[in-house]
Amino acid sequence: MKIQIVMLNSLSDLHGYVDKSQLTRELGGSLEYSHSQWIHHRTAIENFAMTVKTTAQMLQKFGTDLSETELPNDVQCTKDLLTAHNDKHDNLKDELRLAVNISLCIFEQPCSSSHYVCNEMPALCFRLLAQLDETENAFEQFWSKHHLKLEQCLQLRHFEQDFREVKVSLDSLMGTLNSISDTGDCVARVEQLLKELKTLEEKAQAQLHALHGDQLIQSNHYAVDSIRPKCVELRRVCDDFSNEAKKKTDVLSKSLKIRQGIDKWCESGIYLLASQAVDKCQSQEGAESALTDIQRFLESAEKNQLTELRNLHNQYEVALSEDIKVHVLKALKRLEDVQEMFEKRHVSLKRLSAKQTRPIQPVAPRPESSPKRPSVKNTPRSAGSQQRKHIMTELIETERLYVEELQSIMEGYFAELNNSELSHLIPPSLENKRDVLFGNLPEIYEFHNKTFRMELENCAEKPELVGTCFLKRVEELQVYEKYCQNKPRSEILWRQCGDSLFFQECQKKLDHKLSLDAYLLKPVQRITKYQLMLKEMLKCSNGEGMAELEEALATMLDIIKSVNDSMHQIAITGFEGNLSELGKLLMQGSFNVWTDHKKGHSKVKDLARFKPMQRHLFLYDKMLLFCKKREETTDGHEKTPSYSFKHSLKMSAVGITENVKGDSKKFEVWYNGREEVYIIQAPSMDVKNMWVSEIRKVLTGQLEACRGAHTHTHTHTHTHTHLCISEYFPPSVLPHLPRELSSSTDSGSASVLTTLHQPVAQLTPFYTNHCTSHRPAVTLVVAIPQLLLSLQPTVQLKYPPAPPFHAVSS
Repeated sequence: MKIQIVMLNSLSDLHGYVDKSQLTRELGGSLEYSHSQWIHHRTAIENFAMTVKTTAQMLQKFGTDLSETELPNDVQCTKDLLTAHNDKHDNLKDELRLAVNISLCIFEQPCSSSHYVCNEMPALCFRLLAQLDETENAFEQFWSKHHLKLEQCLQLRHFEQDFREVKVSLDSLMGTLNSISDTGDCVARVEQLLKELKTLEEKAQAQLHALHGDQLIQSNHYAVDSIRPKCVELRRVCDDFSNEAKKKTDVLSKSLKIRQGIDKWCESGIYLLASQAVDKCQSQEGAESALTDIQRFLESAEKNQLTELRNLHNQYEVALSEDIKVHVLKALKRLEDVQEMFEKRHVSLKRLSAKQTRPIQPVAPRPESSPKRPSVKNTPRSAGSQQRKHIMTELIETERLYVEELQSIMEGYFAELNNSELSHLIPPSLENKRDVLFGNLPEIYEFHNKTFRMELENCAEKPELVGTCFLKRVEELQVYEKYCQNKPRSEILWRQCGDSLFFQECQKKLDHKLSLDAYLLKPVQRITKYQLMLKEMLKCSNGEGMAELEEALATMLDIIKSVNDSMHQIAITGFEGNLSELGKLLMQGSFNVWTDHKKGHSKVKDLARFKPMQRHLFLYDKMLLFCKKREETTDGHEKTPSYSFKHSLKMSAVGITENVKGDSKKFEVWYNGREEVYIIQAPSMDVKNMWVSEIRKVLTGQLEACRGAHTHTHTHTHTHTHLCISEYFPPSVLPHLPRELSSSTDSGSASVLTTLHQPVAQLTPFYTNHCTSHRPAVTLVVAIPQLLLSLQPTVQLKYPPAPPFHAVSS
């Protein structure tokens, strides 16, 4: 390219080419220009631009740090983290204010230079300031959310700490309540016990009111799912405490009333006997008058129902503890002593009134004698065996009562639906829905009435056999799973028709104080009661039947877990397949889940993506489901959870990394050789360990099953299952394989059974040396952990190998 160059000899020649208004005074023009002032302005603008860039980067980095911060698990650490983040936020705000002040200084500088300097420089400054303002606004939006979450986290940690303290306090109060096991040995003692009970109950209510969990729920706290169960649990504990306190209060009030009656009657009787003068009784008339007074006084015992204590003792003798029996016997003994004094006086006066042969000798009232405790014969039974028998008796009695209640439901409600006389009272919403309302209750009743109750009764004299009894009927007890799965449908139907005249008439005939829905809850309560009784039985067992009891307890807990899991499973929505084809439901629970997206650096406006997804996971034998938990309210009733299906992973293509840096509660589940990686954070280490263990069992079980299938095929067909070795190694590698690994056939294939049983050390160097640059067309053997660790190839098998699976740990 040619450029024309003009040589100028004077300023006048220059003015011919350039207008004087564009030239400075030194060149004969009129342009006001100061180069030093231009440099000063330019330097200020560049410094301000650098400040804006640095501040934006600081905001970006701080936002990233905030999004990746793990929330602490205790109050103090949460306070420290909140303080640290507030301080850093305040420092950044100071930096922003400093940058703004710098821009103001630039605007305030006097401008005596050209139009360009006076107009273009401020415009550039305005653009930088707008960029800084945009970054600050994006950061403040993120900070407000993060700060709110930190404050809610602190509220949650305070709540959890208060919950633990209140729970311990309530447990302590319950222990104190349970220690009040007697009915008092005197009126003063009973009154003192009643005062203690009232004080304990007031403390329990105060503890419950002190907890502010309901306030957090109403304020839309992010951890509502964690707070609500704790509030429900505390209310349950407090209700249990109140019910237990009410029972004891009723017993003590009854005891107080009886003891006051006994004391009053005995004192009045002793006063009457002492007040009868000996000289007046010497005559027949005086003796008959005294006899009449005595007979009238004895009749007052029946009117005052003083025999009620004796009846209570006879009725509940089996259930009374030894301490209570002592107090009851003592009160009865005192009553009998006074009655004995009256009987002796009665005999004497009656004999005297019949004939005056000799003077009547006064009968001095006998002092109160302490009760003689019945002698306890030495028996070979230990205290533990007696306690086992008491527990067994309670188990049998409650089983009988349970069967009676089921029978009343079957006969008083279930059968009455076929009663033509009541058909006009049956609501339309109940027609042809008997099985929905009652579920498989007939099956449960049949099992308990004809089988389980009688087998428990056979263990009455040998409680050590009760464990075997439960183990024998494990399959039959699975009927409760079906019943519990149907329970939500039953409750919805009951809410629609529970107020009908049909149920009111049935309840009236049965003389039930509670409506049908309370009795339909009995099976759910009963299946959870068994494990509690087995635990109590196990506490006082140390010999025969111990192993069976432990196994029975574990089995019942497993049944309860299965029932609980099935209740969650029926709430899954949106899954297009058949859940029954996925195998057994092994585990279910809520987790924080991150998905590994390999994208560029996040911008401030994208910081929200660091927030984990809340997912409810269902682990089956064949698949892992990811669902989103939703709370649904129907007809103003309590919220019921549902689980919207999101996606699934086939367990045959899953790998697991047990440990993730930065959080011991995290583990990874990856799919198709880490094409998809899911970082899962468990609520606790125990939950994580259970899930990792169960996933490991599933993967190991798959390998064992496939290995068994290979062995079976080899044994019965005498042929090898072959895979083309070029599927696993590129052609350039085949000549380098060891002789013992290359038992190839005519088609160039190697025996899978031969290859896959070789030591890992023989395979690793060949893959390392020859396959690193040749990615296989299909996936490599999952059972070679060294390859997984060093090369991390995609891991998938058509026919899993014989060596056991080893989970990868980073």
